[in-house]
Amino acid sequence: PEETVTSSFASFIHAVRPEHLSKTVCHRSKRMILDSIGVGLVGSTTHVFDIALQYCRELYSSVAVSSVYGKPGVKLSPTLAAFTNGVATHSMDFDDTWHPATHPSGAVLPALLAASQMLPPGTKPNGMDFLLAFNVGLEVQGRLMHFSSEAHNIPKRFHPPSVVGTMGSAAATAKLLSLSTAQCAHALGIAASLAGAPMANAATQAKPLHIGNATRLGFEAALLAARGMEANPLILDDIAGCSGFSAFYTIYQPKPLSTPSDHHEFLLEKQDIAFKRFPAHLGMHWVVDAALSVRNLFINYAGSFSPSLIRTIMLKIPVSKYINRPFPSSEHQARHSFQFNACAALLDGEVGLSSFTESSIHRQELRELLDKVVVEHPEDNVANFDKMYGEVALLLHSGDVLTGKCDTFYGHWRKPLSKESLLKKFRSNASHVLPEEKIETIITMVDNLENLSDSSQL
Repeated sequence: PEETVTSSFASFIHAVRPEHLSKTVCHRSKRMILDSIGVGLVGSTTHVFDIALQYCRELYSSVAVSSVYGKPGVKLSPTLAAFTNGVATHSMDFDDTWHPATHPSGAVLPALLAASQMLPPGTKPNGMDFLLAFNVGLEVQGRLMHFSSEAHNIPKRFHPPSVVGTMGSAAATAKLLSLSTAQCAHALGIAASLAGAPMANAATQAKPLHIGNATRLGFEAALLAARGMEANPLILDDIAGCSGFSAFYTIYQPKPLSTPSDHHEFLLEKQDIAFKRFPAHLGMHWVVDAALSVRNLFINYAGSFSPSLIRTIMLKIPVSKYINRPFPSSEHQARHSFQFNACAALLDGEVGLSSFTESSIHRQELRELLDKVVVEHPEDNVANFDKMYGEVALLLHSGDVLTGKCDTFYGHWRKPLSKESLLKKFRSNASHVLPEEKIETIITMVDNLENLSDSSQL
């Protein structure tokens, strides 16, 4: 039969082998796995995670074999464990971000962790199988996002991980379960019917569900395909008059995915990942670094940070409605507010976990700073994680102006976190729920993942 875009993706998923992963891809993806586990562990301390876990424990009864982040002794059915761990991963908006914009690890890793525990003894995937499946999930997400120029900018309609993340989870799980080429195609087709969530739920407790559902529903799509369920075999192709995956984009130009070979270059080889230093929307990291820069200038100028000397705080940011929030009233709104994050950085000299507590959000001195904020949208500052910048200017009562600007924050793919910084973040996150010896065991296990004989140990 003539090859289609969908069949080429299915063939790739089925045929790709561990030897196709370069050292760079293995290194970068292991950093992602470690960071995502740490983010999931600290996310298991949040209120939205508790809601999701209680929902799964009370309303569903099934074979409980898969572990839950931060809850020793608690196990759920595999797909529900994937769901709750996905919610934990995105509960603080602390998970990694790619370009075009999505959160790739949280949509894939929880499904693979749960699936590894689901498989019977003697059929457990080894660490290299796990690493390969993880990278299949990343590759499918990245390729699908490159099918539309819309995906390169901060989205307006669908939250990307709810769309491509579901497809990536299906592809990764299909690979881990060793599905046939035809079953891989059906898994993608089924996943497309389970994908999608609107951007209007950003900055609410519903947003973490997008990651939880993506990893769970992609997992379920692979399980259904393994049991014989079929779907449209042209789901990724652009068929006039009948939308498939193109339904998620107004502009959609799919391309076949070449059969893997010794020379196949994964997208992760060409495009590294952004790791967040604090738990907020990625766009916030530009304005925080700009605010910290101008704060240092202000202290050198005045001797200390004195808000009373400031007449106006000018933010130059891209046009992006859902992260332009002048007076956030909840932790989730605060994580999606240019204004809040700039002012918190100015006031405290840092942004971290404690910045988003209720008491911190509603501080009088912080609200007074928010009252001074004015926003501008320069034409050259586009809503694109590869091109945007953040600028914070302090207009003082004296008439002086101090300015800080950030083109590339520390943690961006152009300025990656060092190994020491990544480990510091992981240890800090994991320490909220795990003792030191277990934290170090996870670090060692992920670092030597390709040599692990049974990935369910992770």
